[in-house]
Amino acid sequence: MNLFKVFINLFQFNRTNWRAVMLCFFAATVFWLFNAFNKTYSTNINFPLRFEYNQEQFAPIGTLPHHVKLNVKGNGWELFRKSVGLRQSEVVIPLERPTEVKKIVGSTLPVLLSNQLGSLQINHVVTDTLYLQLDERDTHQYKLYPDLSMVTFIEGYGRISAVVILPDSVEIEGPRKLLHQLPDSFFIPVSKSILDNSYREELEVTIPNGESLKRNPPVVTVMFEVGPVEVVERKIVVQVTSVPSRGRLVNLDSVTIVCQIPRNLRPDFESRAGQIQARVESKGRAGGMFLLPEIVGLPEYAQLLSVDSIAIKF
Repeated sequence: MNLFKVFINLFQFNRTNWRAVMLCFFAATVFWLFNAFNKTYSTNINFPLRFEYNQEQFAPIGTLPHHVKLNVKGNGWELFRKSVGLRQSEVVIPLERPTEVKKIVGSTLPVLLSNQLGSLQINHVVTDTLYLQLDERDTHQYKLYPDLSMVTFIEGYGRISAVVILPDSVEIEGPRKLLHQLPDSFFIPVSKSILDNSYREELEVTIPNGESLKRNPPVVTVMFEVGPVEVVERKIVVQVTSVPSRGRLVNLDSVTIVCQIPRNLRPDFESRAGQIQARVESKGRAGGMFLLPEIVGLPEYAQLLSVDSIAIKF
């Protein structure tokens, strides 16, 4: 009967009793934890990976592997620290001939990594194969051009100056193979806008495979003036060059061009209209052809909107 009362009294709400019970439970847990972590276990761990090579001479094509998964054996405390990322140093794979190595089979890694893991022992490599591709580093210069296809203007307004890009070229550094696949120039798209004021913005230079390439500069400044404009039509004489003697124009000795000019420069445009020419150059072919003449002599501020095509018969 007395034992029963003692048991009941133990579980009655008494702060002193429960404090003693919790301390006993905590001590038992710590004892069990220390005892368990002092044993030897095996587990899979992702180790951060770094490839060692001459980075001034070579560059990766794409992203190199960042981790390698190993099944390792070791003390419980050491495995716990590695699993949660504490004191987990990266493992290094040296590459003596970077451009010749396309893949590294997992079974060859223990020899390279075993002396980098301290007290841990490698049971086997979980990662089957590491794929990588590097090439010699190179640098090329590329011309930049504006792309205003998304830009519109409020009625009666338009661009009244040339588009300026500062700087007008970009230097790209990276793997030689990727540089040779790039075009000779890049277009800088101006974001969709409806303008009635002059434009000036810093825009990013976007290129394919940008994660493997370094741009200098990464952004450029694009600017142009916007103001009142008007559309004018003019008939100009066609000057034919290099057309075979049997070739002839089909009832056409002039073409109509449509230009957009700044309203305040209309007098200047009128005074220079006689200098505008339409030139046709062709070596001809069987039958006939339609050609768009080359318009020369336009003032810099004039934007050519349309021009008549020319028919040539042979």
